[in-house]
Amino acid sequence: MKTIPTRWGVVVTVLTLATACGSGTAATTASAPPATRVTSCGLPLTIQAPPQRAVAMEQNAAEIMLTLGLAGHMAGTAYQTDPVLPELAQSYAQVPVLAEQYPGREALLAKKPDFVYSMRASAFAPEAAGSRQDLAKLGVPAYLSSNDCEDQSLIPATAEFEAIFKEIADIAAVFGVRERGQSVVADLRRRLEAAKRSAPANLDADIMWYYSGTKTPAIAGDTGLPGTITRLLGARNAFADVKQQWPEGNWEEIAARDPDVIVLADLTRGGDGDSAEAKKRFLREDPVASRLTAVKNDRFIVVPGSSVDPSIRAVTAVEQVGQGLAHLYSQKENS
Repeated sequence: MKTIPTRWGVVVTVLTLATACGSGTAATTASAPPATRVTSCGLPLTIQAPPQRAVAMEQNAAEIMLTLGLAGHMAGTAYQTDPVLPELAQSYAQVPVLAEQYPGREALLAKKPDFVYSMRASAFAPEAAGSRQDLAKLGVPAYLSSNDCEDQSLIPATAEFEAIFKEIADIAAVFGVRERGQSVVADLRRRLEAAKRSAPANLDADIMWYYSGTKTPAIAGDTGLPGTITRLLGARNAFADVKQQWPEGNWEEIAARDPDVIVLADLTRGGDGDSAEAKKRFLREDPVASRLTAVKNDRFIVVPGSSVDPSIRAVTAVEQVGQGLAHLYSQKENS
């Protein structure tokens, strides 16, 4: 037996075949475990063994890994946008934070990663980690969520929960924890089915999802997760005819559509109109926005910003919006 150091310092063990003395037969050797193969946004990935130095390029990717119990397999994370889920805070604290936003290529490679995982294509921009194809040439497989492929023609027409569940199963398979992945997905399915029943029956409401910004607000079109959640809860997306995930709106057009309810994404990054309170303040003070039916009737539902994109938190968004609608419309019926 001999050991060979690879370029990242990982030791590969090579078994030498020996011939049994006088028997004329070769001694058997232990076979290596089969490689895991997944396809991510059109790029086939082959993972020979569970990664030991993975890097999650933003919080949502990190939270999926931590939910699967993979803190000990992580060499780093980055781009935290919200407080970490309480049940994951202790394990998140064990993982080195490489950058406030995305780490650059040199900072990433300095951690000697053997797997990179992101839910956003921007993580693989030239000014960030570099392309997944270039990382593959270095022997570093990189997984990207189907919700934000580099080639937009590969992005599904709508953001569906089945894609989130498949992604969790893919990551579980890569790290050799398939049973844990199945358990996580089964629990999310149970919660989703219950959440779908939480909104009032026969709901007659137009919902606007408001992500960020004030002068040119980012609102949800039909193809992202908010559109899917709205349909699951039996409501209508006020911008269902817009075939973009997060188009820039304008207040005159929003006033013309006059939503009944506004879902506010609560972001902690501190930009213009990021927090839920900043959004409420603007909506109540702006001459146009203050005349909206939802604003006049104080029909707001607040969800964490990280829950409005496909992630481990997505089912929580269904639960929170369903419960919020039940609260708002039971109040209406009782008034």
